[in-house]
Amino acid sequence: MALSGRALRRGLPRVVGGEPWPPAGVPAGSGAAAAPAAAATQVAASAPEVAAPVLADAVAAPGAVTPAGLHEPAAPEQDGGAGAASVPGVALRRGLPRVPGGEAWPSASVSAPQSVVATSAAVEPPQVTAECEAAPATVAPPSVVATPDAANPPLVAGEPGAELRRGLPRTAGGDAWPPAGTARILAAPAVAAETADAGATSPGPAASAVPAASAEPASAVTEAAAVARPADPRAPLTVPRTVWPGRAAFHRPPAKPEPQRVGPFTKAQWAGVVVIGGGGLLVAAALAVLFVRAFLSLPFMQDFLAAYPGEYHLPESAPVGIPAWLGWQHFLNGFFMLLIIKTGLTIRTEKRPAVFWTPRRNKKGKTSLTIWLHQSIDLLWIVNGLVFVVLLFVTGQWMRIVPTSWEVFPNALSAALQYVSLDWPTENGWVNYNSLQQLAYFSTVFLAAPLAFVTGIRMSGVWPKKAPKLNAAYPIEWARKVHFPVMLFFVVFIVVHVALVLSTGALRNLNHMYAAQGSTDPTAYADNWLGFWMFVLSLVAMAGAWIAARPLVVAPIARIFGTVSGR
Repeated sequence: MALSGRALRRGLPRVVGGEPWPPAGVPAGSGAAAAPAAAATQVAASAPEVAAPVLADAVAAPGAVTPAGLHEPAAPEQDGGAGAASVPGVALRRGLPRVPGGEAWPSASVSAPQSVVATSAAVEPPQVTAECEAAPATVAPPSVVATPDAANPPLVAGEPGAELRRGLPRTAGGDAWPPAGTARILAAPAVAAETADAGATSPGPAASAVPAASAEPASAVTEAAAVARPADPRAPLTVPRTVWPGRAAFHRPPAKPEPQRVGPFTKAQWAGVVVIGGGGLLVAAALAVLFVRAFLSLPFMQDFLAAYPGEYHLPESAPVGIPAWLGWQHFLNGFFMLLIIKTGLTIRTEKRPAVFWTPRRNKKGKTSLTIWLHQSIDLLWIVNGLVFVVLLFVTGQWMRIVPTSWEVFPNALSAALQYVSLDWPTENGWVNYNSLQQLAYFSTVFLAAPLAFVTGIRMSGVWPKKAPKLNAAYPIEWARKVHFPVMLFFVVFIVVHVALVLSTGALRNLNHMYAAQGSTDPTAYADNWLGFWMFVLSLVAMAGAWIAARPLVVAPIARIFGTVSGR
Protein backbone atom coordinates (compact mmCIF):
# COMPACT_ATOMS: atom_id res chain seq x y z
CA MET A 1 0.00 0.00 0.00
CA ALA A 2 1.32 3.41 -0.93
CA LEU A 3 1.94 6.01 1.71
CA SER A 4 -0.36 8.86 0.72
CA GLY A 5 0.36 12.38 1.83
CA ARG A 6 4.16 11.99 1.68
CA ALA A 7 6.32 13.51 -1.07
CA LEU A 8 8.95 11.48 -2.85
CA ARG A 9 12.60 12.23 -2.09
CA ARG A 10 14.19 14.13 -5.02
CA GLY A 11 17.19 12.66 -6.82
CA LEU A 12 19.38 13.39 -9.85
CA PRO A 13 18.11 15.52 -12.77
CA ARG A 14 17.00 13.67 -15.89
CA VAL A 15 18.57 16.15 -18.34
CA VAL A 16 21.81 18.08 -18.25
CA GLY A 17 21.32 21.28 -16.28
CA GLY A 18 17.73 20.32 -15.35
CA GLU A 19 15.90 20.19 -12.04
CA PRO A 20 16.24 17.28 -9.60
CA TRP A 21 13.80 14.42 -10.27
CA PRO A 22 10.93 14.04 -9.44
CA PRO A 23 9.57 17.57 -9.37
CA ALA A 24 8.97 19.13 -6.01
CA GLY A 25 5.70 18.30 -4.34
CA VAL A 26 4.97 15.00 -6.12
CA PRO A 27 3.34 12.71 -3.53
CA ALA A 28 4.08 9.03 -3.26
CA GLY A 29 1.17 7.19 -4.85
CA SER A 30 -0.27 5.76 -7.98
CA GLY A 31 -0.42 9.15 -9.66
CA ALA A 32 3.38 9.36 -9.89
CA ALA A 33 3.68 6.38 -12.14
CA ALA A 34 2.71 8.05 -15.40
CA ALA A 35 4.95 11.11 -14.91
CA PRO A 36 8.21 9.21 -14.89
CA ALA A 37 7.38 7.33 -18.07
CA ALA A 38 6.33 10.50 -19.88
CA ALA A 39 9.41 12.35 -18.65
CA ALA A 40 11.63 9.52 -19.81
CA THR A 41 10.14 9.72 -23.30
CA GLN A 42 10.53 13.49 -23.37
CA VAL A 43 14.19 13.30 -22.24
CA ALA A 44 15.04 10.64 -24.79
CA ALA A 45 13.54 12.70 -27.60
CA SER A 46 14.90 16.10 -26.59
CA ALA A 47 18.41 15.12 -25.37
CA PRO A 48 19.85 12.45 -27.64
CA GLU A 49 23.37 13.43 -26.70
CA VAL A 50 23.01 11.91 -23.25
CA ALA A 51 25.22 8.83 -22.73
CA ALA A 52 22.23 6.35 -22.72
CA PRO A 53 18.38 6.43 -22.95
CA VAL A 54 16.78 7.83 -19.88
CA LEU A 55 15.15 5.23 -17.71
CA ALA A 56 11.91 5.77 -15.92
CA ASP A 57 11.75 5.72 -12.17
CA ALA A 58 8.92 3.25 -12.28
CA VAL A 59 7.64 0.78 -14.82
CA ALA A 60 4.14 0.69 -13.57
CA ALA A 61 2.15 2.04 -10.71
CA PRO A 62 3.42 0.40 -7.57
CA GLY A 63 1.15 -1.67 -5.45
CA ALA A 64 0.94 -2.18 -1.77
CA VAL A 65 3.97 -2.85 0.30
CA THR A 66 4.38 -6.52 1.11
CA PRO A 67 5.40 -7.71 4.55
CA ALA A 68 8.80 -8.54 3.10
CA GLY A 69 9.22 -4.91 2.13
CA LEU A 70 9.17 -5.43 -1.64
CA HIS A 71 7.16 -3.16 -3.93
CA GLU A 72 5.13 -5.41 -6.15
CA PRO A 73 4.26 -3.75 -9.48
CA ALA A 74 0.62 -3.22 -10.24
CA ALA A 75 -1.00 -4.92 -13.18
CA PRO A 76 -0.44 -3.11 -16.46
CA GLU A 77 -3.34 -1.04 -17.76
CA GLN A 78 -5.45 -2.57 -20.48
CA ASP A 79 -6.23 0.60 -22.33
CA GLY A 80 -2.90 0.57 -24.17
CA GLY A 81 -1.86 3.95 -22.78
CA ALA A 82 1.62 5.21 -23.55
CA GLY A 83 4.15 3.98 -21.10
CA ALA A 84 1.71 1.56 -19.46
CA ALA A 85 1.99 -1.58 -21.53
CA SER A 86 4.91 -3.94 -21.26
CA VAL A 87 6.58 -5.60 -24.16
CA PRO A 88 6.80 -9.33 -23.71
CA GLY A 89 10.27 -10.79 -24.05
CA VAL A 90 12.13 -7.59 -23.06
CA ALA A 91 13.02 -8.18 -19.42
CA LEU A 92 14.83 -5.65 -17.27
CA ARG A 93 18.25 -6.46 -15.78
CA ARG A 94 17.93 -7.20 -12.12
CA GLY A 95 20.06 -5.28 -9.64
CA LEU A 96 20.57 -4.98 -5.90
CA PRO A 97 17.78 -5.74 -3.45
CA ARG A 98 15.94 -2.81 -2.02
CA VAL A 99 15.93 -4.14 1.53
CA PRO A 100 18.59 -6.09 3.41
CA GLY A 101 18.17 -9.83 2.83
CA GLY A 102 15.59 -9.34 0.03
CA GLU A 103 15.59 -10.51 -3.56
CA ALA A 104 17.16 -8.72 -6.49
CA TRP A 105 15.17 -5.76 -7.83
CA PRO A 106 13.02 -5.69 -9.92
CA SER A 107 11.33 -9.06 -9.85
CA ALA A 108 11.84 -11.45 -12.70
CA SER A 109 8.28 -10.91 -14.06
CA VAL A 110 8.75 -7.16 -14.70
CA SER A 111 9.51 -6.11 -18.29
CA ALA A 112 10.44 -2.78 -19.86
CA PRO A 113 7.59 -0.38 -20.82
CA GLN A 114 6.78 -0.24 -24.49
CA SER A 115 7.33 3.52 -24.71
CA VAL A 116 10.79 3.28 -23.23
CA VAL A 117 11.72 0.44 -25.57
CA ALA A 118 10.41 2.34 -28.59
CA THR A 119 12.20 5.53 -27.60
CA SER A 120 15.43 3.65 -26.99
CA ALA A 121 15.19 1.95 -30.35
CA ALA A 122 14.70 5.31 -32.08
CA VAL A 123 17.58 7.04 -30.36
CA GLU A 124 20.09 4.23 -29.91
CA PRO A 125 22.23 3.18 -32.89
CA PRO A 126 22.35 -0.49 -33.77
CA GLN A 127 25.88 -0.92 -32.48
CA VAL A 128 25.19 0.24 -28.93
CA THR A 129 23.14 -1.76 -26.44
CA ALA A 130 21.99 -0.34 -23.16
CA GLU A 131 20.40 -2.18 -20.31
CA CYS A 132 17.91 -0.35 -18.18
CA GLU A 133 16.85 -0.81 -14.66
CA ALA A 134 13.48 0.25 -13.29
CA ALA A 135 12.94 1.66 -9.87
CA PRO A 136 9.66 1.94 -7.96
CA ALA A 137 8.05 5.28 -7.49
CA THR A 138 6.90 4.39 -4.03
CA VAL A 139 8.73 5.11 -0.85
CA ALA A 140 9.94 2.36 1.43
CA PRO A 141 8.54 2.20 4.95
CA PRO A 142 10.30 4.35 7.54
CA SER A 143 11.82 1.23 9.11
CA VAL A 144 13.38 0.12 5.79
CA VAL A 145 16.14 2.28 4.19
CA ALA A 146 17.20 1.52 0.62
CA THR A 147 20.98 1.68 0.05
CA PRO A 148 21.79 3.69 -3.10
CA ASP A 149 24.40 2.33 -5.52
CA ALA A 150 25.76 5.75 -6.41
CA ALA A 151 29.40 4.62 -6.28
CA ASN A 152 29.04 2.48 -9.42
CA PRO A 153 29.14 4.55 -12.63
CA PRO A 154 27.07 3.69 -15.72
CA LEU A 155 27.98 0.35 -17.28
CA VAL A 156 27.89 -0.90 -20.82
CA ALA A 157 28.85 -4.33 -22.06
CA GLY A 158 31.04 -5.19 -24.98
CA GLU A 159 33.43 -2.22 -25.10
CA PRO A 160 36.94 -3.69 -25.60
CA GLY A 161 39.73 -2.40 -23.40
CA ALA A 162 37.40 -0.80 -20.83
CA GLU A 163 36.24 -3.87 -18.91
CA LEU A 164 35.53 -3.35 -15.23
CA ARG A 165 37.29 -5.36 -12.56
CA ARG A 166 34.93 -7.94 -11.13
CA GLY A 167 34.25 -7.94 -7.42
CA LEU A 168 32.15 -9.76 -4.85
CA PRO A 169 28.83 -11.41 -5.84
CA ARG A 170 25.59 -9.60 -5.16
CA THR A 171 23.93 -12.68 -3.63
CA ALA A 172 25.26 -15.49 -1.55
CA GLY A 173 26.61 -18.25 -3.79
CA GLY A 174 26.21 -16.14 -6.95
CA ASP A 175 28.72 -15.09 -9.63
CA ALA A 176 31.13 -12.20 -9.26
CA TRP A 177 29.69 -8.75 -9.99
CA PRO A 178 29.52 -7.18 -12.56
CA PRO A 179 29.23 -9.86 -15.23
CA ALA A 180 32.21 -10.63 -17.41
CA GLY A 181 32.70 -8.16 -20.27
CA THR A 182 30.92 -5.25 -18.55
CA ALA A 183 32.59 -1.90 -19.33
CA ARG A 184 32.27 1.66 -18.01
CA ILE A 185 30.49 4.27 -20.13
CA LEU A 186 32.70 7.30 -20.70
CA ALA A 187 30.42 10.27 -20.01
CA ALA A 188 31.19 13.90 -20.69
CA PRO A 189 33.17 15.64 -17.91
CA ALA A 190 30.39 18.13 -17.20
CA VAL A 191 27.74 15.40 -16.94
CA ALA A 192 29.97 13.28 -14.73
CA ALA A 193 30.70 16.21 -12.41
CA GLU A 194 27.04 17.17 -12.10
CA THR A 195 26.08 13.56 -11.45
CA ALA A 196 28.70 13.24 -8.74
CA ASP A 197 27.62 16.47 -7.05
CA ALA A 198 23.98 15.53 -7.16
CA GLY A 199 24.73 12.06 -5.81
CA ALA A 200 26.72 13.51 -2.95
CA THR A 201 24.03 15.98 -1.88
CA SER A 202 20.88 13.84 -2.27
CA PRO A 203 21.65 10.12 -2.25
CA GLY A 204 18.00 9.05 -2.22
CA PRO A 205 16.33 6.06 -3.83
CA ALA A 206 15.71 8.06 -7.01
CA ALA A 207 19.45 8.83 -7.28
CA SER A 208 20.26 5.14 -7.34
CA ALA A 209 17.56 4.17 -9.79
CA VAL A 210 19.50 3.83 -13.07
CA PRO A 211 21.80 6.45 -14.73
CA ALA A 212 21.59 7.35 -18.36
CA ALA A 213 23.20 5.23 -21.04
CA SER A 214 25.15 6.53 -24.00
CA ALA A 215 23.15 7.39 -27.08
CA GLU A 216 26.19 8.30 -29.21
CA PRO A 217 27.32 6.06 -32.03
CA ALA A 218 29.74 3.25 -31.36
CA SER A 219 32.53 5.18 -33.06
CA ALA A 220 32.15 8.09 -30.62
CA VAL A 221 32.30 5.74 -27.64
CA THR A 222 35.37 4.08 -29.06
CA GLU A 223 37.09 7.44 -29.57
CA ALA A 224 36.23 8.50 -26.01
CA ALA A 225 37.64 5.24 -24.69
CA ALA A 226 40.81 5.79 -26.67
CA VAL A 227 41.21 9.26 -25.17
CA ALA A 228 40.73 7.89 -21.65
CA ARG A 229 43.46 5.27 -22.06
CA PRO A 230 47.03 6.23 -20.94
CA ALA A 231 48.75 8.25 -23.61
CA ASP A 232 51.96 7.09 -25.25
CA PRO A 233 54.89 8.77 -23.43
CA ARG A 234 56.42 9.51 -26.82
CA ALA A 235 53.43 11.06 -28.55
CA PRO A 236 53.97 12.31 -32.09
CA LEU A 237 54.88 15.93 -32.54
CA THR A 238 52.19 18.42 -33.50
CA VAL A 239 54.55 20.17 -35.93
CA PRO A 240 56.87 18.70 -38.56
CA ARG A 241 60.27 17.77 -37.16
CA THR A 242 63.07 19.93 -38.56
CA VAL A 243 65.98 18.91 -36.32
CA TRP A 244 67.19 15.31 -36.02
CA PRO A 245 69.48 13.94 -33.30
CA GLY A 246 73.02 13.25 -34.34
CA ARG A 247 75.33 10.37 -33.50
CA ALA A 248 76.12 11.83 -30.08
CA ALA A 249 72.51 11.30 -28.97
CA PHE A 250 72.80 7.51 -29.30
CA HIS A 251 76.55 6.93 -28.88
CA ARG A 252 78.42 7.79 -25.70
CA PRO A 253 82.21 7.53 -25.98
CA PRO A 254 83.98 5.58 -23.22
CA ALA A 255 85.31 7.64 -20.34
CA LYS A 256 89.02 8.38 -20.51
CA PRO A 257 91.07 6.89 -17.67
CA GLU A 258 92.37 9.23 -15.02
CA PRO A 259 95.99 10.16 -15.83
CA GLN A 260 98.59 8.81 -13.45
CA ARG A 261 99.97 11.42 -11.09
CA VAL A 262 103.50 11.70 -9.76
CA GLY A 263 103.04 13.75 -6.67
CA PRO A 264 100.69 16.72 -7.24
CA PHE A 265 101.04 16.71 -11.06
CA THR A 266 100.75 14.28 -13.96
CA LYS A 267 103.71 13.39 -16.16
CA ALA A 268 102.65 15.87 -18.82
CA GLN A 269 102.26 18.58 -16.20
CA TRP A 270 105.69 17.81 -14.79
CA ALA A 271 107.14 18.12 -18.29
CA GLY A 272 105.49 21.53 -18.61
CA VAL A 273 106.85 22.56 -15.22
CA VAL A 274 110.36 21.51 -16.21
CA VAL A 275 110.19 23.30 -19.55
CA ILE A 276 108.65 26.50 -18.22
CA GLY A 277 110.61 26.47 -14.97
CA GLY A 278 113.89 25.66 -16.73
CA GLY A 279 113.34 28.42 -19.25
CA GLY A 280 112.56 30.87 -16.46
CA LEU A 281 115.69 29.87 -14.56
CA LEU A 282 117.87 30.32 -17.64
CA VAL A 283 116.45 33.78 -18.23
CA ALA A 284 116.93 34.71 -14.58
CA ALA A 285 120.49 33.35 -14.61
CA ALA A 286 121.36 35.32 -17.72
CA LEU A 287 120.01 38.51 -16.20
CA ALA A 288 121.91 37.81 -12.96
CA VAL A 289 125.18 37.31 -14.82
CA LEU A 290 124.78 40.57 -16.72
CA PHE A 291 123.87 42.49 -13.56
CA VAL A 292 126.77 41.10 -11.47
CA ARG A 293 129.29 41.72 -14.23
CA ALA A 294 128.20 45.33 -14.46
CA PHE A 295 128.25 45.62 -10.67
CA LEU A 296 131.80 44.20 -10.31
CA SER A 297 133.10 46.62 -12.95
CA LEU A 298 132.48 49.55 -10.62
CA PRO A 299 135.64 51.04 -9.00
CA PHE A 300 134.70 50.37 -5.38
CA MET A 301 133.93 46.73 -6.22
CA GLN A 302 137.31 46.35 -7.86
CA ASP A 303 138.90 47.48 -4.58
CA PHE A 304 136.67 45.00 -2.69
CA LEU A 305 137.85 42.09 -4.87
CA ALA A 306 141.46 43.08 -4.38
CA ALA A 307 141.08 43.13 -0.58
CA TYR A 308 139.03 39.95 -0.45
CA PRO A 309 139.92 37.64 -3.34
CA GLY A 310 137.67 34.83 -2.04
CA GLU A 311 139.92 32.99 0.44
CA TYR A 312 142.13 33.77 3.42
CA HIS A 313 145.33 32.14 4.60
CA LEU A 314 145.08 29.09 6.86
CA PRO A 315 147.07 28.74 10.06
CA GLU A 316 150.70 27.70 9.67
CA SER A 317 149.97 24.30 11.21
CA ALA A 318 147.26 23.43 8.71
CA PRO A 319 148.08 20.27 6.68
CA VAL A 320 148.49 20.39 2.91
CA GLY A 321 146.82 17.89 0.62
CA ILE A 322 143.96 15.39 0.93
CA PRO A 323 144.76 11.96 2.42
CA ALA A 324 143.37 8.69 1.01
CA TRP A 325 141.13 8.00 4.02
CA LEU A 326 139.39 11.32 3.36
CA GLY A 327 138.68 10.19 -0.22
CA TRP A 328 137.10 6.94 1.00
CA GLN A 329 135.09 8.78 3.62
CA HIS A 330 133.89 11.14 0.91
CA PHE A 331 132.71 8.22 -1.27
CA LEU A 332 130.97 6.37 1.59
CA ASN A 333 129.26 9.55 2.75
CA GLY A 334 127.84 10.15 -0.75
CA PHE A 335 126.85 6.46 -1.11
CA PHE A 336 124.90 6.34 2.16
CA MET A 337 123.33 9.77 1.62
CA LEU A 338 121.97 8.70 -1.77
CA LEU A 339 120.23 5.63 -0.29
CA ILE A 340 118.94 7.64 2.68
CA ILE A 341 117.30 10.15 0.33
CA LYS A 342 115.76 7.37 -1.80
CA THR A 343 114.27 5.46 1.15
CA GLY A 344 113.12 8.69 2.79
CA LEU A 345 111.15 9.70 -0.31
CA THR A 346 109.70 6.18 -0.54
CA ILE A 347 108.48 6.38 3.05
CA ARG A 348 106.71 9.69 2.36
CA THR A 349 104.91 8.30 -0.72
CA GLU A 350 104.27 4.73 0.50
CA LYS A 351 100.64 4.54 1.66
CA ARG A 352 100.37 0.80 2.30
CA PRO A 353 103.65 -1.11 2.77
CA ALA A 354 103.84 -4.55 1.13
CA VAL A 355 106.56 -6.04 3.38
CA PHE A 356 107.10 -5.65 7.15
CA TRP A 357 110.00 -6.30 9.49
CA THR A 358 109.70 -7.34 13.16
CA PRO A 359 112.62 -7.59 15.59
CA ARG A 360 113.04 -10.91 17.36
CA ARG A 361 113.23 -9.45 20.86
CA ASN A 362 110.29 -7.06 20.49
CA LYS A 363 107.27 -8.45 18.66
CA LYS A 364 105.45 -5.13 19.09
CA GLY A 365 108.14 -3.19 17.23
CA LYS A 366 106.75 -4.15 13.82
CA THR A 367 107.52 -1.69 11.04
CA SER A 368 107.70 -1.57 7.26
CA LEU A 369 110.75 -2.96 5.49
CA THR A 370 111.43 0.45 3.90
CA ILE A 371 111.63 2.15 7.30
CA TRP A 372 113.96 -0.59 8.54
CA LEU A 373 116.25 -0.07 5.54
CA HIS A 374 116.18 3.70 6.01
CA GLN A 375 117.11 3.47 9.66
CA SER A 376 119.78 0.83 8.99
CA ILE A 377 121.48 3.03 6.40
CA ASP A 378 121.15 5.97 8.81
CA LEU A 379 123.07 3.97 11.38
CA LEU A 380 125.88 3.23 8.90
CA TRP A 381 125.96 6.87 7.82
CA ILE A 382 126.22 8.01 11.45
CA VAL A 383 129.06 5.60 12.14
CA ASN A 384 130.89 6.78 9.03
CA GLY A 385 130.33 10.41 10.07
CA LEU A 386 131.70 9.82 13.55
CA VAL A 387 134.84 8.22 12.10
CA PHE A 388 135.17 11.14 9.69
CA VAL A 389 134.93 13.77 12.44
CA VAL A 390 137.39 11.94 14.69
CA LEU A 391 139.95 11.67 11.89
CA LEU A 392 139.44 15.34 11.02
CA PHE A 393 140.48 16.48 14.48
CA VAL A 394 143.23 13.89 14.86
CA THR A 395 144.97 14.78 11.60
CA GLY A 396 144.31 18.55 11.69
CA GLN A 397 142.18 18.47 8.56
CA TRP A 398 139.44 20.28 10.47
CA MET A 399 141.22 23.62 9.78
CA ARG A 400 140.36 23.21 6.10
CA ILE A 401 136.57 23.21 6.70
CA VAL A 402 136.22 25.06 10.02
CA PRO A 403 136.52 28.86 9.76
CA THR A 404 139.44 30.26 11.76
CA SER A 405 139.04 33.96 10.91
CA TRP A 406 136.20 36.47 10.54
CA GLU A 407 137.52 37.21 7.07
CA VAL A 408 135.65 34.15 5.93
CA PHE A 409 132.41 36.12 5.45
CA PRO A 410 133.59 38.93 3.09
CA ASN A 411 135.68 36.41 1.19
CA ALA A 412 132.64 34.13 0.87
CA LEU A 413 130.64 37.06 -0.59
CA SER A 414 133.46 37.83 -3.02
CA ALA A 415 133.62 34.17 -4.13
CA ALA A 416 129.85 34.06 -4.63
CA LEU A 417 129.91 37.17 -6.85
CA GLN A 418 132.75 35.72 -8.89
CA TYR A 419 130.84 32.47 -9.40
CA VAL A 420 127.72 34.33 -10.55
CA SER A 421 129.71 36.48 -13.00
CA LEU A 422 131.16 33.23 -14.48
CA ASP A 423 134.68 34.52 -13.72
CA TRP A 424 135.78 31.64 -11.45
CA PRO A 425 137.91 32.55 -8.46
CA THR A 426 141.54 31.37 -8.51
CA GLU A 427 141.76 28.40 -6.15
CA ASN A 428 143.65 25.20 -5.42
CA GLY A 429 141.63 22.75 -3.36
CA TRP A 430 144.72 20.68 -2.67
CA VAL A 431 146.03 23.50 -0.47
CA ASN A 432 143.01 25.56 0.62
CA TYR A 433 139.28 25.86 -0.10
CA ASN A 434 137.76 29.24 -0.84
CA SER A 435 135.63 30.78 1.89
CA LEU A 436 132.31 29.90 0.23
CA GLN A 437 133.35 26.22 0.05
CA GLN A 438 134.55 26.31 3.64
CA LEU A 439 131.22 27.65 4.94
CA ALA A 440 129.27 25.11 2.86
CA TYR A 441 131.32 22.13 4.13
CA PHE A 442 131.17 23.37 7.71
CA SER A 443 127.37 23.79 7.56
CA THR A 444 126.93 20.32 6.08
CA VAL A 445 129.20 18.43 8.48
CA PHE A 446 128.58 20.26 11.76
CA LEU A 447 125.02 21.65 11.38
CA ALA A 448 122.90 19.74 8.84
CA ALA A 449 124.20 16.25 9.70
CA PRO A 450 123.59 16.54 13.50
CA LEU A 451 120.18 18.09 12.88
CA ALA A 452 119.22 15.21 10.60
CA PHE A 453 120.38 12.73 13.28
CA VAL A 454 118.46 14.42 16.11
CA THR A 455 115.18 14.70 14.20
CA GLY A 456 115.49 11.22 12.72
CA ILE A 457 116.03 9.47 16.04
CA ARG A 458 112.98 11.28 17.47
CA MET A 459 110.79 9.69 14.80
CA SER A 460 112.37 6.23 15.06
CA GLY A 461 111.38 3.32 17.31
CA VAL A 462 114.49 3.83 19.46
CA TRP A 463 112.99 6.92 21.06
CA PRO A 464 111.29 6.10 24.39
CA LYS A 465 107.51 6.34 24.11
CA LYS A 466 106.81 6.24 27.86
CA ALA A 467 108.54 9.53 28.67
CA PRO A 468 105.79 12.19 28.82
CA LYS A 469 108.01 15.05 29.95
CA LEU A 470 110.67 14.34 27.34
CA ASN A 471 108.09 13.95 24.59
CA ALA A 472 106.39 17.18 25.65
CA ALA A 473 109.70 19.04 25.58
CA TYR A 474 110.63 17.60 22.19
CA PRO A 475 107.39 16.90 20.25
CA ILE A 476 107.49 14.61 17.26
CA GLU A 477 105.63 17.16 15.12
CA TRP A 478 108.59 19.55 15.34
CA ALA A 479 110.97 16.79 14.31
CA ARG A 480 108.86 15.95 11.25
CA LYS A 481 108.73 19.59 10.17
CA VAL A 482 112.52 19.93 10.37
CA HIS A 483 113.63 16.52 9.08
CA PHE A 484 112.30 16.93 5.54
CA PRO A 485 113.78 20.42 4.91
CA VAL A 486 117.14 19.10 6.09
CA MET A 487 116.88 16.37 3.46
CA LEU A 488 116.17 19.03 0.82
CA PHE A 489 119.28 20.91 1.93
CA PHE A 490 121.39 17.80 1.32
CA VAL A 491 119.88 17.40 -2.15
CA VAL A 492 120.66 21.01 -3.11
CA PHE A 493 124.16 20.76 -1.66
CA ILE A 494 124.96 17.58 -3.63
CA VAL A 495 123.69 19.04 -6.92
CA VAL A 496 125.60 22.32 -6.57
CA HIS A 497 128.73 20.58 -5.27
CA VAL A 498 128.93 18.14 -8.18
CA ALA A 499 128.17 20.88 -10.71
CA LEU A 500 131.01 23.10 -9.41
CA VAL A 501 133.46 20.19 -9.22
CA LEU A 502 132.85 19.32 -12.87
CA SER A 503 132.81 22.93 -14.10
CA THR A 504 135.91 24.26 -12.30
CA GLY A 505 138.44 21.69 -13.50
CA ALA A 506 136.90 18.23 -13.44
CA LEU A 507 140.04 16.08 -13.84
CA ARG A 508 142.08 18.05 -11.26
CA ASN A 509 139.28 18.08 -8.68
CA LEU A 510 138.44 14.36 -9.15
CA ASN A 511 142.11 13.45 -8.69
CA HIS A 512 142.13 15.37 -5.41
CA MET A 513 139.01 13.68 -3.99
CA TYR A 514 139.26 10.11 -5.33
CA ALA A 515 142.89 9.43 -6.24
CA ALA A 516 144.50 11.58 -3.47
CA GLN A 517 146.78 13.15 -6.07
CA GLY A 518 147.61 16.85 -6.20
CA SER A 519 150.25 19.55 -6.01
CA THR A 520 150.73 23.10 -4.94
CA ASP A 521 150.75 23.90 -8.62
CA PRO A 522 147.11 24.46 -9.70
CA THR A 523 147.84 23.17 -13.21
CA ALA A 524 149.31 19.83 -12.05
CA TYR A 525 147.38 16.62 -12.70
CA ALA A 526 145.07 18.47 -15.02
CA ASP A 527 145.38 15.71 -17.62
CA ASN A 528 145.32 12.66 -15.31
CA TRP A 529 142.24 10.42 -15.74
CA LEU A 530 142.71 8.16 -12.69
CA GLY A 531 140.38 10.15 -10.47
CA PHE A 532 137.79 10.31 -13.26
CA TRP A 533 137.57 6.51 -13.65
CA MET A 534 137.38 6.04 -9.93
CA PHE A 535 134.51 8.53 -9.94
CA VAL A 536 132.76 6.51 -12.69
CA LEU A 537 133.12 3.31 -10.62
CA SER A 538 131.59 5.09 -7.64
CA LEU A 539 128.63 6.15 -9.79
CA VAL A 540 128.13 2.54 -10.95
CA ALA A 541 128.14 1.36 -7.31
CA MET A 542 125.59 4.04 -6.35
CA ALA A 543 123.32 3.17 -9.28
CA GLY A 544 123.48 -0.55 -8.40
CA ALA A 545 122.58 0.21 -4.77
CA TRP A 546 119.69 2.41 -5.92
CA ILE A 547 118.27 -0.45 -8.03
CA ALA A 548 118.90 -3.09 -5.35
CA ALA A 549 117.07 -1.13 -2.65
CA ARG A 550 113.86 -3.17 -3.05
CA PRO A 551 112.16 -5.89 -0.95
CA LEU A 552 113.38 -8.75 -3.16
CA VAL A 553 117.02 -7.92 -2.35
CA VAL A 554 116.63 -6.34 1.08
CA ALA A 555 114.38 -9.04 2.61
CA PRO A 556 117.11 -11.76 2.85
CA ILE A 557 119.40 -9.27 4.61
CA ALA A 558 116.62 -8.13 6.95
CA ARG A 559 115.88 -11.75 7.97
CA ILE A 560 119.31 -11.91 9.59
CA PHE A 561 118.24 -9.29 12.14
CA GLY A 562 114.53 -10.05 12.48
CA THR A 563 111.40 -11.51 10.89
CA VAL A 564 110.11 -10.43 7.48
CA SER A 565 106.42 -10.90 6.71
CA GLY A 566 103.82 -9.74 4.23
CA ARG A 567 101.57 -8.35 6.99
